[in-house]
Amino acid sequence: MQLSKQQIDYCMECGVCTGSCPVAMELDGFSPRQMIKRTLGEPEGDILQSKDIWACLSCSRCSDRCPVEIDFPAFIRTYRNKARQEDNLPKLSHHGMFHTITSIQATGVQQDRIGWAKEAGKIAEKGDYFYFTGCVAFYDIAFQYLDLHMIESAKNNLMLLNKMGIEPVISNDECCCGHDAFWSGDDDTFLTLAKKNIETIVATGAKTVIFGCPEGYSMFREAYTQQLGPLPFEIIHITEFLAKELPNSDVCFKNGSSAKVTFQDPCRLGRRSGIYDAPRDLISLVPGSELAEMEHNRENAVCCGTTAWMECSTCSKVMQMQRLKEAEAVGAQVMITACPKCQIHLTCAKKNTDHNIDIIDLVSYLVANIE
Repeated sequence: MQLSKQQIDYCMECGVCTGSCPVAMELDGFSPRQMIKRTLGEPEGDILQSKDIWACLSCSRCSDRCPVEIDFPAFIRTYRNKARQEDNLPKLSHHGMFHTITSIQATGVQQDRIGWAKEAGKIAEKGDYFYFTGCVAFYDIAFQYLDLHMIESAKNNLMLLNKMGIEPVISNDECCCGHDAFWSGDDDTFLTLAKKNIETIVATGAKTVIFGCPEGYSMFREAYTQQLGPLPFEIIHITEFLAKELPNSDVCFKNGSSAKVTFQDPCRLGRRSGIYDAPRDLISLVPGSELAEMEHNRENAVCCGTTAWMECSTCSKVMQMQRLKEAEAVGAQVMITACPKCQIHLTCAKKNTDHNIDIIDLVSYLVANIE
C-alpha cells in the first residue's frame, strides 16, 4: 500500500491513530504512526525485523478515525509477507493448529462439510443461494473445553433460512476463506483458497452468497475483489439478509423475553464492513429484549483482543476483560455477537473469573426465541 506525500505529511503531525489503538494503550512503545515513520527511514530494514509488525490487531479503529484515511491495517499487511521471508514470524495461537488446517485445505484435501447440514435441515446441490460455512466446524471440535458448541450457530443459520423457505447450497468443496493466511502475510495460501472458493461457488450456479462469519464476508468484499477482480455473484452477511427478509416472512418470535442484552460489534462486520444497524434491528424483533449499549459501541467498539489466531497475549486479555466489564456495567445478562471468534475469545476470557454473563451467537439467540 503506497501512501501519498499529503498523507505522510499529515500523519507525522498527528497522533489520532496511536490514541485510538487498543494495543498502544497496553503495549509500551507500540504506535501505528511511529511504524509508518520507521518505514520512511528504512523501508526494507528495521520494521521487517520488528515484532511490532505482528502486534497490530487489524481492528481498524485507527484507520476509521484517521483524518487522511490511511488504512493502517492494509499498510502493515504489505510488510508481513516480506517479514516472513526475513524469518520474522508471528507467534501462533493454539500451537498453530488453525493455520495448519488452513494450509491443508489449500492442498485440495477431501472434506465432509455437509454432514452436519443434512442433519440440521435441507440443503441443495445447485440453486440461487450459497451458504458459506467457513471454519466454524473446526472451532466446534477445538473449543469444547470452553463448553462451546460452535457448529450450533451454523445449524441455526440453516434452520432459520429453511424456515424462510430457502434451501441453500452447501458444498464439500468450499474451503477456508483465507482470512488468517491473508492477515498473517501468507499470500500464496490465501490466493489458492480464494481461487478455489470462487470456482466452487460459480460451479453451483449461485447468485447470492450468504455468510455467517464476518471474516469470510469481509474477505470476499475486500481482499477477493482487490486481488482477483469483481465477483461473479452477490455477497451478503446473514445479519443484513435477515434484517431485510425476516420482517416479511412467516417467522414469528415469542413474547416474554426479559433478558437485558448488549451487542459486541465485530471489527470485520462493523468498522471494516460498515454493518451496525442490521444486528440491532434483529435483536429488536424479539419482544421484550432490552438492548443496552456498552460504553464503546458501533465504530468505537473494542476488539475482542486477537485476530488471525496469532499474538494472543496479556494485552489481549486486558481488552477482553475491559469488554466484559463494560457489558456488566450496563446490567447486561447476555452479550450477543455475530462473530464466532468474538464468542470464543470472550468466553475464554470469562473462564475462571466471577463474570456472570452469557456470550451467544446472534442467530442462535433469534432461533431460541422463535414462537
